[in-house]
Amino acid sequence: MLFDSHAHLNDERFDEDREELIQSLREKQVDLVVNPGADIQSSITSVELANKHDFIYAAVGVHPHDVGELNDSAIETLRKLATENDKVVAIGEIGLDYYYDNHPREIQKEWFKKQIELANELKLPIIIHDRDAHQDTFEIIKNTKNPEIGCVLHCYSGNVELAKEYIKMGCYISIPGTVTFKNNKKTREVAKEIRLEYLLIETDSPYMAPEPHRGKRNDPSLVAFVADKIAQEKGISYESVCKATKENAKKFFSIK
Repeated sequence: MLFDSHAHLNDERFDEDREELIQSLREKQVDLVVNPGADIQSSITSVELANKHDFIYAAVGVHPHDVGELNDSAIETLRKLATENDKVVAIGEIGLDYYYDNHPREIQKEWFKKQIELANELKLPIIIHDRDAHQDTFEIIKNTKNPEIGCVLHCYSGNVELAKEYIKMGCYISIPGTVTFKNNKKTREVAKEIRLEYLLIETDSPYMAPEPHRGKRNDPSLVAFVADKIAQEKGISYESVCKATKENAKKFFSIK
């Protein structure tokens, strides 16, 4: 019923109960999960996790926090992971982060572009991290991404107007648990105004747990709270949100 389009089940916060949690997800109506990498090592373990569980899929990529480790050899590792494993369905998460600025912005932009170029080459969709870098992220995607490959704005934090511009480029908008936060009017407006056919839902587990679990460890079962909040904002049924976002994600990631 539910498709968590972005979770990090290989994060160390799941080390003590990972298998138990994963085995419980189907009972909690989570049918599919995509688990993106954040650096080379987590991309490798994401693929290993996906190969172990039939309903988990992987993405490989390097988050802007970790682009300092990147070189041509690392890009070759990502290429190899993506081409040699059928469970790899995207390049990500990649993008820009101007909130923490862990690396110079020009370095972030350079490796963001190179990973998009890899996705263009492999004809895989991209999963985008954008924090406080809306304009540069938009321009790089617009000028670098092949129109034939998909793009999703993970944990979308922009406004409705920007979301509509992304949709014009054929991108999806992914709504996280922050939509349930009382002070997050902007994301609720996006959930309400953007047509359901362009929305995905996610947890970004173990981060950003929705209300009433805010501050605790997040996990894919809590994506139900995201679907419920979108249903409330749109005035439609919970079931219709679950069905549409699942079909959207399956189409985006080419999962049959």
